Amino acid sequence: MLYLVATPIGNLSDCSPRVLETLRGAEVLACEDTRRTRQLLSSFSIPCPPLVISYREGVEEKAGARIIAELKAGRNVALCTDAGYPGVSDPGFRLVREAVAEGIAVSAIPGPCAAEIALVVSGLPTSSWTFLGFPPRKPGALRRFFEEEAESPHTLVCYESPFRIARTLQAAAETLGPRQAAVCLELTKLHERVERGTLQALAEKFAAEPAKGEIAVVIAGLGREARRQR
Repeated sequence: MLYLVATPIGNLSDCSPRVLETLRGAEVLACEDTRRTRQLLSSFSIPCPPLVISYREGVEEKAGARIIAELKAGRNVALCTDAGYPGVSDPGFRLVREAVAEGIAVSAIPGPCAAEIALVVSGLPTSSWTFLGFPPRKPGALRRFFEEEAESPHTLVCYESPFRIARTLQAAAETLGPRQAAVCLELTKLHERVERGTLQALAEKFAAEPAKGEIAVVIAGLGREARRQR
């Protein structure tokens, strides 16, 4: 069985008993950063399994082949990222695809997800939403990134680095117009905060006050009245 284990995005208390049980029972551990995952295991006095495989962007093909071999040999594998769900803005989806193709059972062990937490605390509509992952870095690609979603009625959620958040918000404001948005920082951590306002106001705020920590951005979709006018 391939277990997709969601790990805490900040607060270790969010690690469920089922997550801990799965990590204890894994014969093979595959993780984004072996040091980070070893620290997590140590926090809960869980011994490290005999085999730990680094599975991250850039080595996923070679590491994936090794993990599939372990699964086909009958061993249970727990796949973790540094925080949140494997496969969400993470190469873990490729491993899932390979496991499914080989007829290997896959099970997700639920836990926190920054995109979902940001959505529900944003105050923006939650009935339908689109997760966009990380925006591109180059200015032209960044603008096209938002242009492709300009007509969408769905709430948009993406992740961003604190070093690029002001630029990304400015690009969104110029492309999407005066929409309401929420910038969610350090979710579940001690200094968690949510800044709400128009895209332009938030762009100016973060240009003046550099951010720190992990960030999720939530942007309102195109409203019904605006769609009618178009």
